[in-house]
Amino acid sequence: MPTTVTAKGQVTIPKAVRDLLGIKPGSKVEFKRAEDGSVVILRADQSAPSKRFERLRGHAGKGLDTDAIMALTRGEA
Repeated sequence: MPTTVTAKGQVTIPKAVRDLLGIKPGSKVEFKRAEDGSVVILRADQSAPSKRFERLRGHAGKGLDTDAIMALTRGEA
């Protein structure tokens, strides 16, 4: 995925790479040199790229407490 360097040394990160790493406007990135001399780009403000279903995680809101759920499973309710 070739890209052009501007006079200020800036480049546009290709969309496929941004999507893969979960990079959005305001994200911080880090460049590291690997042992083989290559340069790797990492997302610096997050330990790992978001998982496929991570955005769906959360709290469903108020519901049954543990005792009520246990009573339902035991047929006591």
